[in-house]
Order: sequence, then C-alpha cells, then structure tokens
Amino acid sequence: MLEAGYCRQRQRRLLKVMQERRLDAVLCAAPRHVQYLTGHRPWFTHEAAVVLRADGTAWLCSANRPVESAAVDRAVAYEAKRMSTQPQEQPALVGRAAAGELRGCRRIGYDASRVASQVVAGWDGTCEPIDEAVFQLRRRKDPDELAIVKRAIACTQAMYRRAREMIAPGVSEIDVYNELHAAAVRTAGGPLSAHLGNDFACGARGGQPRAGRLAQAGELYILDLGPACGGYFADNARTFSVDGRPTDAQMQAWEAVVGCLKIVEAHARAGVRCRDLFERVDAYLKENRGEGLPHHLGHGVGLEPHEYPHLNPRWDDVLMEGEVFTAEPGVYAEALRAGIRIENQYLVTAGGVENLVDYPLELA
Repeated sequence: MLEAGYCRQRQRRLLKVMQERRLDAVLCAAPRHVQYLTGHRPWFTHEAAVVLRADGTAWLCSANRPVESAAVDRAVAYEAKRMSTQPQEQPALVGRAAAGELRGCRRIGYDASRVASQVVAGWDGTCEPIDEAVFQLRRRKDPDELAIVKRAIACTQAMYRRAREMIAPGVSEIDVYNELHAAAVRTAGGPLSAHLGNDFACGARGGQPRAGRLAQAGELYILDLGPACGGYFADNARTFSVDGRPTDAQMQAWEAVVGCLKIVEAHARAGVRCRDLFERVDAYLKENRGEGLPHHLGHGVGLEPHEYPHLNPRWDDVLMEGEVFTAEPGVYAEALRAGIRIENQYLVTAGGVENLVDYPLELA
C-alpha cells in the first residue's frame, strides 16, 4: 500500500503546480491519479474522485463508505451498490459530489476522466487540463511506490523460475501462461491488480498465448512479463531456448542484445537524453547486426505499463533521478526462430542506474 505521508508529499508537489497556474483547486478522478495522491485504489468497477484545494486540504469521494486510511482531510462516500447492483450512473453521482466540493472555486484543474467530464461540462468558471502535470510528477517514484514496484518485479522473477522448469518441446503456450500467472499470484499474495499482459507466444516476436500452440525444438520463447501488483506494473523480459541448445546464430543475436543493455547501463543517468541512448544502441546494432532497433528502446513504468520517460526518437525526454524505466532491445529474424528480447527495469540515480531485475539473462 501507498503510505499516507508520501501521499501528502505528492499532494504538496501538485500544490506547487497549482500555485504556478493560479488554480483554486484540482479535481482528479482517473483511478491511478486518485491512488497516487490519496493511497486509495478504487475497485475497477467503481468511480472515485479527489479534490485538492489551494489551501492544501484534500477531499475524497469513494464508493459505499468513506476511506478512513486515505491521505485526505475529509472523506465522503456515494452509493455504489443498491441491493448488490452497481448503478451505471456512477460518474454522474461522483461528479455531483465533486461539483459541490468545488463550489466557490473559479479556476480549477481537471483530469481526463469520466467524473471530471461531468463537472467541466457545466462549469461556469475557468478550467484547464492537469493530466500532463500529474504525469510528470509521477515520474519520480517515492519509496512507498518503489517498494510496490519491486514486489511486482519479484512476481516476474518467480515467473521466470517456473518458466525455466517447464519450457521444453511440446509444452503448451496456454499451460505456460497459466503456470506463470499462478506463480505471480502466489508471490503477490493475492490477485493481480490488472490483466496479466505482454508476450507469451513461442517462436514469435510477441503476442498472447495461442490455444493449441506447442513449443517446438529449436525455437526461442520470448517472455515479456507485465504483472501488476497493488496498482503498479512490472515490465521485463527474458528469452529461453525451448530445447536448451541455442544455435550459433541465436547466441550471436543474444550477445548483441546483451551488448545493448551494457550500453544503457554505462551511459544512462539523470540528465541524459533518452533520444541519445536510443541512438547509441541503434548505432551499435547497425554496426554489429546490420540493422538497428526495430522498436523503441524502452519506456517508463509505474502506475501504467507505459509512462514517461520514452526511450524513443519520437520523444525527447530527459532522464530524471528517481524514475523507473525499462530497456528492451530486440533482434528478430526468421532464421532465429523468432528472436531475442531481453528487458530490465532500471532505477535512475544521480550517478547512473540500478538494475532492479535479479534474474539471469542466459538462453539456456
């Protein structure tokens, strides 16, 4: 769980943004924003909203009963269950409550949520979007956030151990997916907080597990794992040789991909441009393989599977101390029987990066 003290610190950071924009209040109702600011993670079928006022007081509206543990000054609730039926007009119910809390404010910030749309549609003062500012604030992970991220990463490490035990010619992709999901749930100590996504297809660049598809000798099995624990995502990848006997060509591709990670670890640190990291790795692959990166080098990860920063030439982000990003170089070719992708998650520090994924890189 997120800790109230750190939630209050995050609110104070948002208050600075509000002061710069001369906002009387901010309304956030996107579930991940609500969790980030208050520690309350709404159930996936429920709406919730937080209002932060310029005087620093915070208000939370949640489903069915006030949340006593939330980092707010006042908590209220709306009826989200009527004789066990959940009303479909939840956005309007929470919107009316939020509009009442905002009474007297003239300048407000709002996020792109169903609840906020109910309020903004009838607002007669000044309102401006706030999502981009919150996304930027979410880049630096506080210790309570980082603890949950590490728990999600621990799920992936348990999943790789189980994969290593069971991957062999003839294993079913569905069975691998089910067993890895079970390993993640056992490690998390309860259900995952989002659908288990990313890549589970053997002999392919990526994709979901396919019914009836069995792994074949000579293939490579890319497992790109993204379990969510307590609302925060892990995202890292390993590649396995199905029969444990990688070919010379597969080993050469593996060495190239590992070389890409070494470049990231040598050059990434706070203040480095993500585009520069991409170009370094892209140039290395072109020199060693004849082709550059076929996709992004990586991305931030946290409350969403893809966040800032973008290690992608279509953005120009700069690494910040305290944020978590992935690096996932890949090499793919039909002759490789799919390809190699290895992905680590890194914590940015002032002097470099810390690899958060403690699992071997080897194919076999």
